Amino acid sequence: MPSQKTEPTAVEFGSGHVFADLGLPGADKLKIKSGLVFEITRAIRDQQLSQAEAGRRMGIPQPKVLAMMRGDFANLSERKLMGCLTRLGDDIEIKVTPAKRQIGQLLLWTKAAD
Repeated sequence: MPSQKTEPTAVEFGSGHVFADLGLPGADKLKIKSGLVFEITRAIRDQQLSQAEAGRRMGIPQPKVLAMMRGDFANLSERKLMGCLTRLGDDIEIKVTPAKRQIGQLLLWTKAAD
């Protein structure tokens, strides 16, 4: 079988903020919400909870738990996601510091980042 030649692929390095790199509206909120969902998913797995049990603890129906874990969290606010995380046993601290630039930014520090 003859080998196929492929053209080189251009690679562009991201900033680490995929939502901003894609130019999505509300990129900062999406980054925070995705980080919260990541932590919720981690807590559910660490505690070996079923989606139904996780939903009962978080106060949301199982189909919303499934949707959230699959990345569909547009209909959930940051506040609701923080409430879900605290009901799963995690503490959340909100810290305000002077910005290094003229406009501040939203940051989420997780256990994995420590």
